[in-house]
Amino acid sequence: MSHDDTILRLREEARSIFEAGVEAADPHRAVVENIRTTDNGGLLIAGQELSQPGQLKIVAIGKASCTMAAAAIDAMKAGGIREELLSTPGMVVVNRENARELSGFEVLATGHPLPNEAGVRAAERIETYLAGGSADQGILVLISGGGSALLPAPAAGLTLEDKRAVTELLLRGGADIREFNTVRKHLSRLKGGGLARIAAPSPTEVLILSDVFDDDLSAIASGPAVPDPTTFDDAIEILKRYEIWKPSPEAIKQHLESGARGHVEETPKPGNAIFENVQHQIIGSNAISLKAATERARELGYELDVLAEPLTGEAREVAGGFIDVLRKVPRKGGSRRRCAYLAGGETTVTLRGSGKGGRNQEMALAIAAEAAGKSISVPWVFLSGGTDGRDGPTDAAGGVVDAKTIKRGEQGGDDPHRALRDNDSYAFLRRSGDLLMTGGTGTNVADLQVLLYELE
Repeated sequence: MSHDDTILRLREEARSIFEAGVEAADPHRAVVENIRTTDNGGLLIAGQELSQPGQLKIVAIGKASCTMAAAAIDAMKAGGIREELLSTPGMVVVNRENARELSGFEVLATGHPLPNEAGVRAAERIETYLAGGSADQGILVLISGGGSALLPAPAAGLTLEDKRAVTELLLRGGADIREFNTVRKHLSRLKGGGLARIAAPSPTEVLILSDVFDDDLSAIASGPAVPDPTTFDDAIEILKRYEIWKPSPEAIKQHLESGARGHVEETPKPGNAIFENVQHQIIGSNAISLKAATERARELGYELDVLAEPLTGEAREVAGGFIDVLRKVPRKGGSRRRCAYLAGGETTVTLRGSGKGGRNQEMALAIAAEAAGKSISVPWVFLSGGTDGRDGPTDAAGGVVDAKTIKRGEQGGDDPHRALRDNDSYAFLRRSGDLLMTGGTGTNVADLQVLLYELE
């Protein structure tokens, strides 16, 4: 087999491995597997019985919320659940791309990654829907990635523009998901346990498709039904550490400072009675998807190394670790060996330019550019993709590159170093033919990385 044929096969197999990870996070299957009915007509959700609720309210929030809500109804009807239990229309909040009509639900399409006024109206509808809960009224909450942006509920005295301005500053500063959520919880009515405060005392079961690499419940969708250990002081410290305190809107600074002085109510903390009837269950995650990707690679005959810790950090700097793997590969193996190095997590990008791209595209281009200057003789392919099918504000899931990526892009008239300086990885990878295009997947469990190489 020629070198080019080997590269083509490696590219196909890298995508197959990535797709196995995405499939493992299928939201419909994950929800159906975690909802059962009991012999006496009750509900068993993730092993927890929702004891004979007189009426069940369903709220689904996130990019996969339409699929998760439909799956919940499918599972309950298949189990013969009483029709009167499902008499109340549920509420679904989803990004526009994944929105669709759904029988038995009011579907509200809102903004992502930047929140919009539709999201504010959706938050108000959710608050009205859940208000006045009681012990005999059950609530099923279905959460997937994107929930923080999709359901903005500005705290009293703040506007959506205030929150959007801070979000853009945090994006440009390179803040990670926890830092984002710490700030957002203290600018919102629903985040950081706010939803649980409204729903109490109703028994509440929360099923989560996690987009946070270590499945920290308080970080997923900013923890709407989870105690919040962070404080107003923490939010202020983050803005100051990234040097975005001064440019933040005055209303934001005044609100956070008032909270730090005790003049604004803190988010509900661990031990608060409102959480006594709330149960959470992770039904899909990056770790689960990485395991499925690993199994697929093994089926394809690869010898495996899997990064033990979630992949985090600046995308172009993390790229160096994958280059180190390739640099240490011997030029010849004792026998033909197919090797895979897999990782999962979520990196960040500090925006310094005005180009277009995302963290996965930037990592892929950085690896291709650095590898072009190294003596790497083995055939290799690197793929980095978002499991939701969207990397940053683009229509690509990420990038899949090889040793000839840079040459192809340069022949198209582009310079990889200029593209990296301007955060313009999308344009370069489009010219080189190395964008990973999957379309929206309907799920979101962060990112997966696949490095394949072959020794002869």
